[in-house]
Amino acid sequence: MIPVKTIEWAADAQVARLIDQTLLPNELSYIAIADVETMWEAIKMLRVRGAPAIGIAAAMGMVLAVRQHTGADYAAFKQAVDEAAAYLNTSRPTAVNLFWATARIQTLVQANADLAVPSLKKLMLDEAIAMVEEDNAVCKAIGEHGAALIHDGDSWLTHCNAGGLATAQWGTATAPIYIATAMGKHVHVFADETRPLLQGARLTAWELQQVGVPVTVITDNMAATVMSQSKVNGVIVGTDRVAANGDFANKIGTLGVAILAREFGVPFYVAAPTSSIDMSLASGDLIPIEERKPEEVTHGFGRRTVPEGVNVYNPAFDVTPHKYVTAFITEKGIVRAPFGEGLAQLFA
Repeated sequence: MIPVKTIEWAADAQVARLIDQTLLPNELSYIAIADVETMWEAIKMLRVRGAPAIGIAAAMGMVLAVRQHTGADYAAFKQAVDEAAAYLNTSRPTAVNLFWATARIQTLVQANADLAVPSLKKLMLDEAIAMVEEDNAVCKAIGEHGAALIHDGDSWLTHCNAGGLATAQWGTATAPIYIATAMGKHVHVFADETRPLLQGARLTAWELQQVGVPVTVITDNMAATVMSQSKVNGVIVGTDRVAANGDFANKIGTLGVAILAREFGVPFYVAAPTSSIDMSLASGDLIPIEERKPEEVTHGFGRRTVPEGVNVYNPAFDVTPHKYVTAFITEKGIVRAPFGEGLAQLFA
């Protein structure tokens, strides 16, 4: 069971190669990205999406941004690196992995100021490629820890897409399902449709189908019904940012799913790589929430479904208070309440 690769560095062409997720599930198409402007657009327009994948994309974008830089002056090169980071950071505000990745490249360049510019360029590329391997290792570790929570015959519900398409390959929320399946457990998944862009219906269902995991798509407002009918043994979602107290941001609608899970006694887990945990924010109130254009709601996938002139509120994420979380599944293990203490220990 090997999920499809979402993003990679194509050494032969010296470009970043990624799946254009806006075309799924109807078309599996790869795009080659050769400059930072195209990478910014790919992140902004959700051609690449999901916090871990966005981080990798941003790192590769920085490599592309300075590839044509000429001159041997370190200060000028560092300025170009910093400008690339600032530019890429404007693409999407909520996913902390984006800022984590650009800062990681900036720190790398600053720590190796004694190297020549060509060597710095190679170092940046090596670091971006290493992020892919690290992400695969992190997701597999999350999968191994999370698989212990899944029993043979279980049905689990997930919201949006925190699968392989949101990472380099294995996913965060789907990794435990993949590992459990590989162990011989029979696992079924309810995939919330996830409006307005249908990432659950278009992406999660597609990738689970590709690897043979039984999946049933439900609209977002059906989650209460399947939980009330005892059809769900657990909920697992991903996250774009976790605050120090355990509040977390994820795709809009996650808060409602968490409240329902509490009401019906269903365990609610968050698959969270440590790169998505932002210990600088005391609570979820401080997480910036991206608001996207109203056309995503008014026109669905091209056809108007809202009367012209009606106001639209379209936040891309919501924040779920930590009181609704059963546990966080990280690559370092499972963290249970009190989350302030448990999350801090991950970075001790």
